[in-house]
Amino acid sequence: MKEQVKQWMREHRQEAIDFLAQVVQAPSVQGKEASAQKLVADKLASLGLDVDIWEPSGEELIKHPYFCSPRTSFEGSPNVVGVWKGEGGGKSLILNGHIDVVPAGDLDQWNDDPFSGKVEDGKMYGRGVTDMKGGNIAMLFAIKCLKELGVRLKGDIIFQSVVEEESGGSGTLSTVLRGYKADAALIPEPTQMKIFPKQQGSMWFKIKVKGRSAHGGTRYEGVSAIEKAMIVVDAIRKLEKERNERITDPLYKNIPIPIPINVGTIQGGEWPSSVPDLVELQGRMGVAPDEEMKDAKQAMAEALAALDDEWFKQHPPQLEWFGAQWIPGMIDSDHELMNHLIHSYRSVLGEEPAIEASPWGTDGGLLTRVGETPSIVFGPGVTSMAHYPNEYIELDRVMECAEIMAHTIMHWCGVANEKTLTAER
Repeated sequence: MKEQVKQWMREHRQEAIDFLAQVVQAPSVQGKEASAQKLVADKLASLGLDVDIWEPSGEELIKHPYFCSPRTSFEGSPNVVGVWKGEGGGKSLILNGHIDVVPAGDLDQWNDDPFSGKVEDGKMYGRGVTDMKGGNIAMLFAIKCLKELGVRLKGDIIFQSVVEEESGGSGTLSTVLRGYKADAALIPEPTQMKIFPKQQGSMWFKIKVKGRSAHGGTRYEGVSAIEKAMIVVDAIRKLEKERNERITDPLYKNIPIPIPINVGTIQGGEWPSSVPDLVELQGRMGVAPDEEMKDAKQAMAEALAALDDEWFKQHPPQLEWFGAQWIPGMIDSDHELMNHLIHSYRSVLGEEPAIEASPWGTDGGLLTRVGETPSIVFGPGVTSMAHYPNEYIELDRVMECAEIMAHTIMHWCGVANEKTLTAER
């Protein structure tokens, strides 16, 4: 099938580009995903897949320990799942991608409309094109290729276009609770064609640091919460260093800080001539692929409790975990799906793939730990362009990824009519 798949990809390249542009031009920011999801659902239906569309809801979801979202109503934000039922005797595979995109941000930093889908010099531009609509369309056209070449699979394919990944994964969690599980999963996040068998997790924290107010002219009579917050930041840097020194996994050798702890916001003080009595730090804590989130939380709590400062003995910093979280996940490096993906990569591109650990969280942790579906992250997007102005994707990589996925699907799920296809070839 190698030459047939390659030829099909060449002949349908422009069709894939045109469809990707349509999906990019549907601005699927949080709460407005419906128009993009309709495009996906219609395409799945045209391929003969059984399509399931629903808006995540219900107490089982909202009260789940891994639920996190700034909202509890997902009206206008449907999930879309398409199932290609196999003929039996093969392994099932989830193809999971998120349709939600982050806001465009400062429009002055964009050369064109953020949702233009403009094509120039072999690249398509637009918010979400690399994170991760390009990967989604690669998956979809891998399915379309196999369908139109007459391949009949033994195992099931479950294509998932989900919402809420950027806020912590409630869309994927909803698919798991709806019963969608498989023997393994591929997630085409923007890895720049690297294979990520491991994904770090992360979670948001806030730390309140108290001081004592006083007039700025007699600031020595007060206790500056800003100065005390600097001690907390130093302790966080020390904790980050200690946690990362313990990581010896070679998959992290090209990542300077495998599991960072980032302080993203600092708020405090109300008047230039007053000693600030309260500062709040908010940040993101990375979690190792093989680490439990509760253990990472405990490490942070212990670091703050160990602060050697007289003021903190009476007024300890208050730690709170809030907002988004991404569960870490990993798959064995010699897992059968890894072997099939590596083999397909070599076959299509004629070179060895780069295998690393993900520097950010994905929905793979939810699929692996909650859905009992081991997951690999591999996609065509440009890692450095995710969430950036003038976000783009290289269109050649989209088609190469689709071709690799088509072969991986056949190897993993099994081909029911392999003898017939061989004879035809």
